[in-house]
Amino acid sequence: MNMRSMIEKYLAVAGAYGKSVPIQSLGLSHKETEQIFDVLDEDYHISRFFHFSKAAGQSFQISGFAQTHISIDAEIQEIL
Repeated sequence: MNMRSMIEKYLAVAGAYGKSVPIQSLGLSHKETEQIFDVLDEDYHISRFFHFSKAAGQSFQISGFAQTHISIDAEIQEIL
């Protein structure tokens, strides 16, 4: 899955940029979710627009940390 498709999934769930949503609500497999976000989180130019948090819900290991929610800044549109 490419980044644009993942952003579209996020927007479909969140309704707008900047809103925190459960990572599991993006509808990806557990393994695919961890792989995609690990890769995106390694790139500073991309990762600065992603904000992970840990709350109640299914946990994913993103760059070695347990995370449950994500919000994405609207400024990511600049690099799409």
